[in-house]
Amino acid sequence: MKTLHSIIKISTIAALAVLFSSCADFLNQPSRVDLPSSAFWQDVDDAEYALNGAVADIRYLFDRDYYLDAMGEYVNVSGNVLQRTADKEDPSEALKNGAAYDGFYELYPTGYGGQFSNMYRYCYGGVNRCNYVIDGIQKMIAEGQTEADEEKLNEFIGEAKLFRALIYLRLISMWGDVPYINERIMYKEDVEHLYRTPIATIKDSLVSDLTDAFNKLPEKASKSGRMTKAAALGLRGKVQLYWASWNKFGWPELAGFTPDAQEAQEAYEAAASDFRHVIDDYGLTLFRNGEPGDCDSLGRAEVLPNYFYLFLPTANGDSEFIITFNHGGTGTSQGEHLMADFGGRSTEYANGWLNPRYAIADRYQWTITGDFCPPLVPTPASDPNARTAPNSALNPQSYANRDYRMKASILWDYEMIQGLMDRKETGWVPFIYKTWAVENYEINGQYYTTYETDRCWTGYVWRKFVRNYAGQTAHEGDYNWPVMRLADVYLMYAEAVNFANLEDQKPYAIELVNRVRHRGNLPPLAADKTGTQDAFFDAINQERIVELLAEGHRMFDLRRWRLIEESFCGPGDATGYVIRDTWGNPISGFSTNGTIFQNSTNRAYEQCYIFQIPESERNRNPNLTQNTPWM
Repeated sequence: MKTLHSIIKISTIAALAVLFSSCADFLNQPSRVDLPSSAFWQDVDDAEYALNGAVADIRYLFDRDYYLDAMGEYVNVSGNVLQRTADKEDPSEALKNGAAYDGFYELYPTGYGGQFSNMYRYCYGGVNRCNYVIDGIQKMIAEGQTEADEEKLNEFIGEAKLFRALIYLRLISMWGDVPYINERIMYKEDVEHLYRTPIATIKDSLVSDLTDAFNKLPEKASKSGRMTKAAALGLRGKVQLYWASWNKFGWPELAGFTPDAQEAQEAYEAAASDFRHVIDDYGLTLFRNGEPGDCDSLGRAEVLPNYFYLFLPTANGDSEFIITFNHGGTGTSQGEHLMADFGGRSTEYANGWLNPRYAIADRYQWTITGDFCPPLVPTPASDPNARTAPNSALNPQSYANRDYRMKASILWDYEMIQGLMDRKETGWVPFIYKTWAVENYEINGQYYTTYETDRCWTGYVWRKFVRNYAGQTAHEGDYNWPVMRLADVYLMYAEAVNFANLEDQKPYAIELVNRVRHRGNLPPLAADKTGTQDAFFDAINQERIVELLAEGHRMFDLRRWRLIEESFCGPGDATGYVIRDTWGNPISGFSTNGTIFQNSTNRAYEQCYIFQIPESERNRNPNLTQNTPWM
């Protein structure tokens, strides 16, 4: 049997598995001419080959989700990395080359809802790929297979349904009501009459699909990248959790949607049940048992916490990962680009398209008390006390005794990182904001060349996702991108229990949140942090911020919890929300000089909560009504 990696890296897989033409319309349509059944769909290997081809393309919808975090408070994206237009290259290739959110120049926490036309189309391409696989395998089963083959074929159907549900959860999270298609589309004419399906109907279909997937999938994956019962349950729980959130907090921008408290209660309970089974029934554990490991002193990085290694290929295959997308690494043309996007020039000539924003540093709590530290004070480097003043953002001591996940995730002034060039180590490199590639820079009697990046606008850079060992270029990573991790499931379970008022399960929910906190070497939550629903929600929100930083969850959390205004500022605010760097300056790259939502109308917020149905699709299909804030 071929391995998943060897199958994915075969350059012809997309053509054989999905038969898609290069057109950029609604469904990225397959060719009208199928491979004859005599040439394909003959055995289990063919079925797996087709499934792997679908997954290899669907991966590009999700494996750069870290860009989505720029719509929240804590991640900044700069540069034109996403401005690779489909006009210049085949859309599927543009997506693979980094244009999953094609048409952007920079991603901001505002103004993004009308920019995802290509994501909309590519999602439907993914749906049609799944439907193609399901249809082909069902025909194989109908034609008669051995009992052993039929079990494996049904497993592949379950996996295709799981991925279809994953894509549809994205579609409804962004656009609300969308056309629901559960059969293969052959011709453009087949989509020109479709209406938007009510979101409740789609939700029910996803729950049904994931229930069927659960029944078909194995408890243990046969190989890396294959889905399991835990994956189906975890995703079904997430669908229910999102449905509960919309019914609890409302979604006024979605025409025809009426929140229902009873619907929310039932969905929270269903989500909690699914998450509980994932947690208890499959022997899953946090990476390295959730232990924090050791953490080096300020300014050193020989010893890093376990959380850092969770985001390197050392963690591939660990039971913490429930849904992942594999990458091939060196020589496969299927490597991930995490180093290129998160690193700087000193780490394999990386681009540094993303930076942690200044606001994230204050979210890392004190390991002594488990509570927040005094807020950091942005301080110009020209201030003679900048490096010594208490709580100064430029004083390294301001970062002492913080949540270990801080050391594992970001670099502040005088923090070291392993330099890497041409697949070789180049020694320790200190990060000092705006002091780029300075040679013979003296620190405690030692001389270094400082970190070089022309993309840092905030005062911090990343350690998370940046490899600390030689051997691969910035584009040759083989890390399995996590779509769902066990820590995420712990926190989603706690959220569901909290909002469903399941008091008998609350102690366990608190214990699970404390397990996540423990990996940061933080003490358990104090009683006042869990005593009320609001207080416990704040604790869960806090853990989701630091635990899932730059993994693509924050934008969805803010929108389903209706927290955009609270997290930034409300409509009509004359000052707006100012994004500053560690020196206190509004960051560059914003047309309003670092200020967002200044004097914004209600409509500007509404357009963040629900996205614009692409006008190109509405021109093809007049039955696609537009979301109200975009009319």
